[in-house]
Amino acid sequence: MPAPQSPVTPARPAGREDPAGAPESPDGTTARAKGRPRSAAADTAILDATREALAELGWGGLTMGHVAARAKVAKTTLYRRWPSKNELVVDAVASLFDELVMPDLGSLRADIEAVVAQFADLLARPETQAALLALFAEGTRDRQLRRRIREAIVDPQKRLVRQGRAAAQARGELAPDDDPTTAAEEIDIIFDTIAGTVEHRVLVSGEPITAGWISRFTDLLLGPFPHLAAG
Repeated sequence: MPAPQSPVTPARPAGREDPAGAPESPDGTTARAKGRPRSAAADTAILDATREALAELGWGGLTMGHVAARAKVAKTTLYRRWPSKNELVVDAVASLFDELVMPDLGSLRADIEAVVAQFADLLARPETQAALLALFAEGTRDRQLRRRIREAIVDPQKRLVRQGRAAAQARGELAPDDDPTTAAEEIDIIFDTIAGTVEHRVLVSGEPITAGWISRFTDLLLGPFPHLAAG
């Protein structure tokens, strides 16, 4: 996954945060830069327009001008927020995954099934498919873009695994982590397994993800933990 965005919103790229190095006010807090305040509505319109244009025009055909026209904002507004097309498209795709939530349904099995269903529903949207396929294809040719995809989309979504794992440990379903390094490696593997399997089925194979498939997939994930298989 990018795999199964949300009660905890991952940090967005620098284009959507306060400027770094802003001066401090006398009370020790960071002073906001002078100028017009950011508009959340404009940001949403721009990100929506980016995904729409990407789905229609493809990576090669997409320009900042197309996005500005669709979002009904000035190009200067666009460039103040996102200095390049790469940054803009990555952020537009990342915002989709902010929707994903790791629930606490009382068992690890129920939590896994719920988040996989959310992820599958997100990937079933035409705009998500078009945006991800275009972004990943371009990422194979651009090392810096690939790094941004990992930083802004892939790594933040590992929060879902961390949250689900912590909830299961709190319920006594899983043992506490003994070693942070080992735990981090296991979280990476679990995320890759879930995200990779779901993305391959939806985006590559074009097969549906049904409740029965999710149940069987969860059986396989929990195979090493027989006491969890029944939820």
